Amino acid sequence: MKVDAYAVFGQPITHSKSPRIHQLFAEQTGQTLSYIAQEVSADAFNSAADKFFSQGGKGLNCTVPLKELAWRYADNLTERARLSKAVNTLVLQDDGGILGENTDGTGLVTDLTINHAIKLSGRRILILGAGGATRGILAPMLEHHPEQITIANRTLGKAEIIAAEFAHLGEVISSDYPNLDRQRFDLIINATSASLNGQLPPLADNLLSEQGCCYDLAYGNEPTTFVRWGIAQHARLSLDGLGMLVEQAAEAFALWRGIRPQTSAVIELLNSERGKTLPSA
Repeated sequence: MKVDAYAVFGQPITHSKSPRIHQLFAEQTGQTLSYIAQEVSADAFNSAADKFFSQGGKGLNCTVPLKELAWRYADNLTERARLSKAVNTLVLQDDGGILGENTDGTGLVTDLTINHAIKLSGRRILILGAGGATRGILAPMLEHHPEQITIANRTLGKAEIIAAEFAHLGEVISSDYPNLDRQRFDLIINATSASLNGQLPPLADNLLSEQGCCYDLAYGNEPTTFVRWGIAQHARLSLDGLGMLVEQAAEAFALWRGIRPQTSAVIELLNSERGKTLPSA
């Protein structure tokens, strides 16, 4: 029996938890499939994707540094993917075309609102960074009607561009870091890559409102630099992106297989393996 093949492409990729997550989803839902992690550089992406699909592959996940390339590779794009200009999920369609989707934002929103009961509507939200990660999460967050989303970046012009592109969906403004200390935020999201290098954006103290929360899109076996910053700022919750990783994977799995797996047991298992329990709100 031919087994449907899926994979995640990225560089680096050896740390990826995605093969384990999708295998757990497959076992849970009674699906038979294979899912591997493959090291693919930006230069090699198009040829590697062509080879994967020509050999019968059914779907791909794409991570750093390939999401913008996957956006260009897709034959068709969902509206979320079109806006984000980044794709993390490619789907082989019945007509042979490749659909591009971005499940990152939905994964983040699910982790925030369902897993941790963090309310977004009417809240003041700060997103750090003005790259593809921010583009990927903005539209699903704006669907929850926050009072305002501020995008902060070292280069103000990049934040201004993204704010203008998403302004039709809600109140989105831009800022540099020095001017943030005039405001207070209910939720601060780190969408920079700083945590991967043990660094922190240049944040002032006292940016968090009382009972405010922090969330780092990055994750690791130990608390990230930003998660530790949130704890030091007395955040009600200071979380990393492991839950988002599982939730975005569940969205991709549903696109590929037509069934959405349950995520809570998978998140709890992965947390237990890194010596943590699932934080509660």
